[in-house]
Amino acid sequence: MPAGGTRGAEGDAGMALAGHPRQGRGGEQPVVPRAETSSYYGLPILNAPTWRSPEIPGYLFLGGLAGASSVLAAGAQATGRQALATRSKVVAAAAIAVGGAALVRDLGRPARFANMLRVVKPTSPMSVGSWLLTAYGPAAGAAAAAAATRRSPRLGAVATAAAAVAGPFVSTYTAALICDTAIPAWHDGHREMPLVFAGSSAMAAGGLAVVAAPVAEAAPARRLALCGVALETVARRFMDHRLGMVAEPYHEGKAGRFLRAADALTATGSALLLAGRRRRLVGAVGGAALVASSACTRFGIFEAGKQSAADPKYVVTPQRA
Repeated sequence: MPAGGTRGAEGDAGMALAGHPRQGRGGEQPVVPRAETSSYYGLPILNAPTWRSPEIPGYLFLGGLAGASSVLAAGAQATGRQALATRSKVVAAAAIAVGGAALVRDLGRPARFANMLRVVKPTSPMSVGSWLLTAYGPAAGAAAAAAATRRSPRLGAVATAAAAVAGPFVSTYTAALICDTAIPAWHDGHREMPLVFAGSSAMAAGGLAVVAAPVAEAAPARRLALCGVALETVARRFMDHRLGMVAEPYHEGKAGRFLRAADALTATGSALLLAGRRRRLVGAVGGAALVASSACTRFGIFEAGKQSAADPKYVVTPQRA
């Protein structure tokens, strides 16, 4: 074809194969249809998480509740609120015991947990978490036992301090654990997920303490719960905005139902907690609603991960972009 000449049929076909638009009477129209996201035989690209429900999402919730309760207990003891301190210690010990049992149940047998203690691998959230639980569990148990029996006050004080130091890490290491996977809805949210877990943990610990503690000592628990509400809400909104289309599983299916329930319980619980400063029943209902909201958040995040692993578009589309 001479230079400056017109393209023939072969040139148009080449443009079509390259995906270029072709000018028509109605303007530019694509010759090649938009590519669809798919995988071989429509199968998921990623393996679905092998963690079971309710064991693992239950552990995510109970571990957060335990760690934040230990922090609250230490603060209550330091300020002379003995009833609040004792009940928060008991909650922490009970939550980590039940959560640990759920974790072992998911592993299949206790020996598998013991096997994880053979090495220390700082780059592995699972290894770090195993050692955290090994240190935190006995400390939380000793603190609760000393407070409940009023014996060995020195041992109780040391155990309370140790549990309070480990508590924030126990509450949030599970965020790193799930984000250290290839699951898009989890992995891509690694910046905000620890903040979401921290806020959710504080919400649960403060809410349950409002239910259990006397009204005269419940003010710190109420403040902790409301701070948790603010942190969890803001962090989730930032994560949702930053993830874009990868955040879709958080709004769809079972995950969406859990998280919408969490939002409704958070709004209701916060309002009742503020209204029930001097009315025990109102405050207790508000605190219970925040505990339920925290649990729904953990279950919703767990289900969102499963849903994003099942759909190839959450793997292919971000990589293509």
